[in-house]
Amino acid sequence: MKLEPLRSKHIRRCVGIEHILFTGDSPWSARAFRSELDAGGHYLVALTPEGEVAGYAGLAVAGRRGEWESNVNTIGVDPAFQHQGVGTALLRALLAKADELDAPVFLEVRTDNVAAIALYERHGFTRIGMRKRYYQPSGADAYTMARPARGGSGEATG
Repeated sequence: MKLEPLRSKHIRRCVGIEHILFTGDSPWSARAFRSELDAGGHYLVALTPEGEVAGYAGLAVAGRRGEWESNVNTIGVDPAFQHQGVGTALLRALLAKADELDAPVFLEVRTDNVAAIALYERHGFTRIGMRKRYYQPSGADAYTMARPARGGSGEATG
């Protein structure tokens, strides 16, 4: 797999994966992806050797130099490519970006997504709270998880 910045040409496939993965919980639209890219988020795709989108991930960064905070907004892996390290590679790339900024990282994850919770815990996240009925329209609960800042330059770059 090769990771590269998510571009407009990838959005249609990302939306398709969203609809497979998050049917009951308001999958992101093309407009939502475009909005995140326009806002300057750090979004990546994982591409197969043939150039097919196997997964995607996004990190939002807020604040100012020395006070950055980041949030994993999404990670999605096509079921055909799950359990092959794609999600791990995407998460590690997002965390590397947060580490460059010395930013803590936050995220929400469904309380019943055991595999994702285990992935996040392996990468230093801990549960810090619960959001009841966070995912809509399913009403599924979410854990809020956090990973402390791990040092870096504090420079924000796309």
